[in-house]
Amino acid sequence: MAKVKRQSLPARISWWIVRAILIFLGVSIAWVALYRFVPPPITATMLGDVFAGRGLTKDWMSLSRMDPNMARAAIAGEDGKFCSHHGFDAEAIEDAMKRNARGGRIRGGSTISQQTAKNAFLWQGGGFFRKGLEAYFTVLIELIWGKPRIMEVYLNIAETGIGTYGANAGAQRYFGHDASRLTPVEAARIAAVLPLPKKRAAISPSGFTRRHGNRLARWVGVVRRDGLDSCLR
Repeated sequence: MAKVKRQSLPARISWWIVRAILIFLGVSIAWVALYRFVPPPITATMLGDVFAGRGLTKDWMSLSRMDPNMARAAIAGEDGKFCSHHGFDAEAIEDAMKRNARGGRIRGGSTISQQTAKNAFLWQGGGFFRKGLEAYFTVLIELIWGKPRIMEVYLNIAETGIGTYGANAGAQRYFGHDASRLTPVEAARIAAVLPLPKKRAAISPSGFTRRHGNRLARWVGVVRRDGLDSCLR
């Protein structure tokens, strides 16, 4: 009877690594494909608010029903090249690195696509491992979802206040009506909250939030005029 040759330990470890990678690829692609059609039911950030006792308020609204001013304000405030890049803005990343090297408050160069990938599939915080996963999921959503779906998911799961998620829930919280009708000023104020939602409020804003919101309100018209939201029309 012939003896079965046993694999060496390095060979077995290599096989398990390859197997783990293949499982991860299959699961992640299926996960992204599912969210192409199904709204993400909850995110890690939302769970953090629930566990911290801050509650959770969200109310999904399709991009087709949402006032176009909201997407325009998000583009104006977060990612002016949203319709022209493929997930990453190399110039914005380079500028952020230069600013951070000079010291002061750390700023990122993340696009809306990157923020959506992080919010939908990952957790908050930095680190090379998490940033690497963010880049991977950004590529997937750009390939599988396309721009309108990326914007739709972003505007529905982005934090717009403490325990409040999505532009629709934010509009109801701050202005007493849903996001199907937003003035440029209202949309801009919600967009001004997005970078620091736990420290800013869109209703009766003051200081930087007011000034930034006013700038974004003016830029909403520029986004529309220059076709910077053309991929969403």
